[in-house]
Amino acid sequence: MTSKNEVVLCGTAVDNPTWSHENHGTQFYRFFLRVPRLSGTEDILPIVLPQALSSQVNMGEELMVSGQLRSFNNHSGTGSRLVLTVYARDLGPGEGHSCNEVELSGYLCKAPIYRRTPLGRSICDLMLAVPRRYGRADYLPVIAWGRLASITRDLGIGDPLSLQGRFQSRTYQKVTSSGTEERVAYEVSAMALPEAAAAPGVSP
Repeated sequence: MTSKNEVVLCGTAVDNPTWSHENHGTQFYRFFLRVPRLSGTEDILPIVLPQALSSQVNMGEELMVSGQLRSFNNHSGTGSRLVLTVYARDLGPGEGHSCNEVELSGYLCKAPIYRRTPLGRSICDLMLAVPRRYGRADYLPVIAWGRLASITRDLGIGDPLSLQGRFQSRTYQKVTSSGTEERVAYEVSAMALPEAAAAPGVSP
C-alpha cells in the first residue's frame, strides 16, 4: 500500500502568522484557521507554513489550505504530548464555503481501543502511522464511529488502513496537580474506509 497524507481546508484565518521554529535554515510560521462544521460548531485548527507563504495570510480572510498532517512529540512540561498541525504546502483564496477533507493511508501502530458511549454509540480509537521521506512517519490519532468502529475494532498492529475524514479539534478537562485545566486535542474523524467498503462481506 502506498502511503497518503492529504489535507484540504477552507476557512477563516483567526490570527496573523507568528514565528514558530526554524528547520534546516527555513523559518516556519503558525496561525489558526476557523473551519465551520455543518452542525454549526467550529474547529479551530493549527496551520504551520514556511515563511514564503506567510505573507499570504491576513487575519479575517477566507483561505484554502492544501497540505499534510504533521505530528511531533512536545517534551516540554511533564511527560510528552503528541502535537498535531497542518503543514501548508499551498494557499489560495477561500471559495465562500467551508471544507475539511483528509485522506490518509498508513499502518496501525497501536491496538484499537473499542468502547461505547453512555448513549450506546460504538466508538474506536486508532493510531495511524503514515510514512514520509527519510524514514520518518507521522503518528495520527483517528476516531471511528458506528459501523466504522465495528470494522476497525478487529484490526491489529501493522495492518494497513486507508480512510477519508476530517481534521477536528476537541476541548476536554485535564486534572493536574494545580487543578483542572481546559485543553484542546486534535484528531482525525474517519468518515469512510474505501478499501473496507469494497472488501467481500462488508456492506458499503
